[in-house]
Amino acid sequence: MRETVNAAGLPQPTAVDLLKWYDRHARDMPWRVSPAAQGAGARPDPYRIWLSEVMLQQTTVAAVTAYFQRFIARWPAVIDLASAEDADVMGEWAGLGYYARARNLLKCARVVVAEHDGQFPREHAALLKLPGIGPYTAAAISAIAFDAPEVVVDGNVERVMARLHDIHTPLPSAKPQLIAAATALTPLQRPGDYAQAVMDLGATICTPRNPACGICPWREPCVARMAGTAAELPKKTPKKAKPIRLGIAYVVQRSDGAILLERREDRGLLGGMLGWPGSDWAEEAPAPAPPLEADWQGLSEEARHTFTHFHLRLGIEIAQVGMDAAPSRGQFTPLSEFQPGHLPTVMRKVFDLSRGVLRGMG
Repeated sequence: MRETVNAAGLPQPTAVDLLKWYDRHARDMPWRVSPAAQGAGARPDPYRIWLSEVMLQQTTVAAVTAYFQRFIARWPAVIDLASAEDADVMGEWAGLGYYARARNLLKCARVVVAEHDGQFPREHAALLKLPGIGPYTAAAISAIAFDAPEVVVDGNVERVMARLHDIHTPLPSAKPQLIAAATALTPLQRPGDYAQAVMDLGATICTPRNPACGICPWREPCVARMAGTAAELPKKTPKKAKPIRLGIAYVVQRSDGAILLERREDRGLLGGMLGWPGSDWAEEAPAPAPPLEADWQGLSEEARHTFTHFHLRLGIEIAQVGMDAAPSRGQFTPLSEFQPGHLPTVMRKVFDLSRGVLRGMG
């Protein structure tokens, strides 16, 4: 017989209670099919679920929404994305960060079209074989798109489980314990809605700071609420300080207004993205690496950007050159075709600092 109370003497949490809350309070998202719409027979689109989940990796819903809507407007189905030009997709992704996701997005779309007749596989194991899809994303697609009882655990779910069970083991060591707690609650009925419900709970009520315990559908069974420890959970192992790397960006404008840009190699940070020719990024001052000989003028300001593992500080050198300039790398892009919005964020910062010196930029 199932216990009705937990070890702390509180009632056991149930998926039913959370789903009742979700039916009333589900967030409205462009990739989501609401509980009411599903009750009327609508089903989630696996393409939209996949696209949103890839975009949401290490990125907030607020940051992703506009990108998702642009992608869907331009490439409404996986077959459209699979046939897109790499440069167009990378340009639309610019500013969203973690650019390997965009490269894998294209690879995955093309595999789905070529090997699965344009249909995403339903099974978790088959999804894991697709480029760029790891255990979390495969579980999310299986659960949300196909209503399979897969366990979906993101940062929101980890926080909810840590508080619900008052788990004080710091992350990442606590992950197995938190996954086990999430697994025990995942229902066979409506697992897709349940997965989204837990994530919504963490995003709107069981928030990192000042959780709204008084209106939480799981307030009664929450052990951390009773213990008064909810606000301090989950605990995390302190991160090491990020190192600082230095580099130089070279901004070149030809006499006809054209801008010198180069596309980075597909591998590595900012792989496949347009940017300014530059030096290596190193923890010591890098050796100069201008793309051509010119009268270089250094800006007094530097572009600063933080990546996952380091802080970057880019010095900026600017040169105006004639029509006969022959750079060792990169290509000149006519001013009429230059789209600053297609630059990754760090390169856009260089442009913003340089635009007052460039002709035709205002």
